[in-house]
Amino acid sequence: MKKVHWVLGVILSLAVILILLITGFQAAMYADFGFYEKEYEKYDVLTDLDMEMEDVMYVTHEMMDYLKGDREKLEVITTVEGKEQDFFNDQDRLHMADVQGLFIGGLRLRTGAIVVLLVCLGILIATKARWKYLIPRAFQIALGITAAGTALLAYAFTRDFSAAFTKFHENFFSNDLWLFDPAEDYMIRMLPEGLFSDMVIRIGVIFIAGLAVLLIVSIIWRKKTKINCTNQ
Repeated sequence: MKKVHWVLGVILSLAVILILLITGFQAAMYADFGFYEKEYEKYDVLTDLDMEMEDVMYVTHEMMDYLKGDREKLEVITTVEGKEQDFFNDQDRLHMADVQGLFIGGLRLRTGAIVVLLVCLGILIATKARWKYLIPRAFQIALGITAAGTALLAYAFTRDFSAAFTKFHENFFSNDLWLFDPAEDYMIRMLPEGLFSDMVIRIGVIFIAGLAVLLIVSIIWRKKTKINCTNQ
């Protein structure tokens, strides 16, 4: 039974890490829209689009609302190149529908991870496992597994971001709608590759900071349970 308890502890811990990753992803994208404004200035997006910052940020807010399902259709009328027109074209809408599916799927996956966490914890408590002793140790095991995977991804993205970014699209999309022509498409001018690179770094910093906090909590928790066991 102890082996089962350890397996449940590791699964619970991996669920916690997955919840943290998806929450970090969401926070990086939605917590501070000032990030996008700084990125647009950094990559001179306003010049490429011939738009005012106010209009670009309006498009950004509407696009981000669409990704989380708050808008039914991706259609944003604004001033681009001196003309009132829809910022997005048909290819944009088709691709962003795929992206929306991934994003909402990720939020559902987080909900599933919360359920898994609660079920594992419930079983540990119901079977009278020493869960207060087991969980911090199991988390550190899960953290080791996660650290190895994170290091590989970090190496791939820092070594050649363009290649890794392309591989990501090839793996997660079953079509080539993500291939845009900057000469014809406004959206890709608004979202240059550099912005995505900076966003990946932003997500990584949030995720690693969260893992560091959880690691510290697990170390403190582990020491407390060890002291309690010694005093008993």
